[in-house]
Amino acid sequence: MHADLSIKQLLARLETLEAEVAGLRRENQQLRQENQQLRSDNQPLCQANELLRGDNQQLRDEIARLKKNSSNSSKPPSSDIVAPPKDPPRRGKKNKIGGQPGHPRHQRPPFEANQIDHICLHELSPEEVRRRKLRPLDSWHVLQQVELVEKPYVVTEHRARRYVTPAGRIVLAPLPPQVRRAGLMGPNLTALVGWLKARGHVSYGGIEEFFRDVLNLSISGGHLSGCCTGKLSEALKPAYEEAASALRQESVLGSDETGHYHGGQGYWTWCLRAAEFTVFRIDATRATQVLVDLLGEDFGGILTVDYYSANRSFARRYEVRAQYCWSHLLRDVKFLRELGRPPLVRWADQLLAIARGLFRAWHRRTWADPPRWRRQMERWKRAFLEKIRRPPDESDAMKLSRRFDRHGAPTYFRFLDTPGVEPTNNATERAIRQPVLDRRITQGTRSVRGLRWSERAWTAAATCSQQGRSTFRFFRDALVAYLTNAPAPSLLSVNP
Repeated sequence: MHADLSIKQLLARLETLEAEVAGLRRENQQLRQENQQLRSDNQPLCQANELLRGDNQQLRDEIARLKKNSSNSSKPPSSDIVAPPKDPPRRGKKNKIGGQPGHPRHQRPPFEANQIDHICLHELSPEEVRRRKLRPLDSWHVLQQVELVEKPYVVTEHRARRYVTPAGRIVLAPLPPQVRRAGLMGPNLTALVGWLKARGHVSYGGIEEFFRDVLNLSISGGHLSGCCTGKLSEALKPAYEEAASALRQESVLGSDETGHYHGGQGYWTWCLRAAEFTVFRIDATRATQVLVDLLGEDFGGILTVDYYSANRSFARRYEVRAQYCWSHLLRDVKFLRELGRPPLVRWADQLLAIARGLFRAWHRRTWADPPRWRRQMERWKRAFLEKIRRPPDESDAMKLSRRFDRHGAPTYFRFLDTPGVEPTNNATERAIRQPVLDRRITQGTRSVRGLRWSERAWTAAATCSQQGRSTFRFFRDALVAYLTNAPAPSLLSVNP
């Protein structure tokens, strides 16, 4: 009786379990169907996600390219004026304005005795000296004061006597040739106009206003323009042509170019900087032919330039030894970091770290042991080449890496082996900054005479600054030589 009951219970329990198993199977089948449906629904979402990832990376690349400036690309510093990069927040305490602790104090030297025009003595009255029981000393407290005179120019009237012939014809006594050629303004005043224009970046209207307000002298802007683009430009022509011809004999030259406005058209200002002089050339093109015209096809020196295609073409076609600028290279490496892709960021960070070590070692060259320094530089060079020749699988990195193939690598490391060669083109970029300032203020040139004047004046001003000479005095000496048909002064002489 009890056995039959146990069997019935077990059978009932078995039926219950079978029913539960059947239910679980139905649920499992339902879950499988739902899972299959979710997989089907997820497939387009994954595809959409991949598209969004690609679009997101494309947008990040585009944003990074739009944020290019002179600190992370080869763009010129003048382009930062339109959209200047924000300075990172400074850490620590800001320095106060003025001289900093530990820096040497700079004071102008006093005027010499032969430079002093008047001496004014200031003494106490004899009554006060007696009252205060003072004893005068033979020393003085000196304060030198400089002041403009009421009329800081001299007007000279040249009169030529009139004569009459028996036939009644009027004959004039001849004026001195230099007086006749100078016209209204003498050499000093013309040189001042040229200095204000070339070094002060003042417009002709501004010079006209300066003469009227400060000097009480009324001279039209057209006459001022004619003085610069006419007689002063002609006076500078021999020195300019001599310097331009000397470029071909230089052993090391830096070259750079920037935009120029001429008659509403886009021209280019080329700057070639030697060790002792600088030459500017304005041309309608930025092509290789400008370098060929200036340096010739057989230039035997080293040309320090950026990686612009015209420079590469000139070096390749005419077998010119180039030193490509490391500043531009490192800006390109920094730009890769801003793309935000992890492989690129890691690779760029490693390249920048090696470059920092390389240039720290390079700056120690003046006091380091030469053989040891040479071995150290070779190790840094080898480390940089090994890293840059193993780029990540990214087009931007591989494009940068191709510069350092077997033929390209020496063009970045000539500064290690050749004295006088710098690793950057910064000196030429600093020289070209003056024409950039002039361009932004005066809006370029409108005539061929104005274009030639700009070339010659910028060349003379940059060279005089490079040699520690007075631009004003050079302008004046060139004018005097031009007006008197004397030999023109040279820009190649470093003696002031």
